[in-house]
Amino acid sequence: MPHNPGQIFELLVQHTREVIPELEAHEFVPADSLKALGANSMDRADIIMMTMSAISLRCALIDLARAANMGELAALMHEKLAHA
Repeated sequence: MPHNPGQIFELLVQHTREVIPELEAHEFVPADSLKALGANSMDRADIIMMTMSAISLRCALIDLARAANMGELAALMHEKLAHA
């Protein structure tokens, strides 16, 4: 598998900083929630789709909706990749 959850988390961080430049200096941790960090629904969709594209993951966004934070999102994306 080319991407582990840690690498996917780092991609999420990178894409979050691209979409929300004000978070450039934020020290991200897996417990961070995109919503709590100020990402609106369009920002969150953009960040998730950018990350999915980067790891060549194809699934419905609703399949990732149960993730409560960025760490869970990375783990869920990794799980989806493993079963793709």
